[in-house]
Amino acid sequence: MLARVANNLFWMGRYIERAEHIARFMNVNYFSSLDAPNQLSHSRDFVLQSMLFMVGDPVSDPQKELNEEAVLFDLGLNPAKPYSIISSIKIARENANSSRDLISTELYESLNKFYHFVMNYHTDTYVKTNLYDFTMNITEMTAVLRGKIRGTLLHDEVYAIIMMGVNIERAIQITRIINTKYNDALMAKGSYKDPIGNSYEWSTLLKCAESYDMMRRLYKKTPNGTSTLEFLLLNGKCPRSFMNCINQVHKHILEIDKKVEYSQSSTAFLVGKVKAEFQFKQIDEILEDIQGNLDMILNKMFKISESMEKEFFNY
Repeated sequence: MLARVANNLFWMGRYIERAEHIARFMNVNYFSSLDAPNQLSHSRDFVLQSMLFMVGDPVSDPQKELNEEAVLFDLGLNPAKPYSIISSIKIARENANSSRDLISTELYESLNKFYHFVMNYHTDTYVKTNLYDFTMNITEMTAVLRGKIRGTLLHDEVYAIIMMGVNIERAIQITRIINTKYNDALMAKGSYKDPIGNSYEWSTLLKCAESYDMMRRLYKKTPNGTSTLEFLLLNGKCPRSFMNCINQVHKHILEIDKKVEYSQSSTAFLVGKVKAEFQFKQIDEILEDIQGNLDMILNKMFKISESMEKEFFNY
């Protein structure tokens, strides 16, 4: 296929995944704050600042009073903001339009329906009363799209390229969410002997990643900083974890690049190196410098994406 078309498929997958994570983070973060055990986590400004921090638009002055409706509009339906949900869906559909002959009618129709839902959503209703309805519809529609990708496409190079985009973006977004909630835990300090390790923000983080129930099932105890980070970063059986994402990226890059040996400058080599590094990493190593390790993960994923574009999509 043409490099330009492959690039469109890759970014279609990324933008679909990005929209879902932002919507889920907004939903869980906003409504979980209503039950937060300490005053700061309960604060509306604190929640809005957390949302902006997650999408890469942090508030410079923590004391600044934010306009809730303006922040929600920017995150959801403001086409002028590159991180908004509406921007992600518009770009995903544009990418699908330019690779129409390689994807199924069912997938395209679902994406088109998704696009029109977002474009026609009433802005005033959304920012005043319908945050829950809007974000739940986004997460449900992206789940349908993933089902159409897996269930209607040939599992060949096209599928592998889309899933590369999905899993790279998921790894980036889950790391950003972890980074955001870690930052919130540092600011809130709202528990007993260990104000960071036992923060309420860890439970919120797991719910943002749709992993709360499975984490409780595996560890059989209340989430804390150590168990949450171990589950979301190093547990390969958790579908939202970084380890699972890099395993999937490795699987799909081998479908695209079938060489027996890989040069050290290749994307497959870079992905394999990251996979091997985290396969044997222990949680204690991450806890030594949580912020540094999260930044390192993001940098590695950005490098994999850049290498992918340079090697396969350089047109």
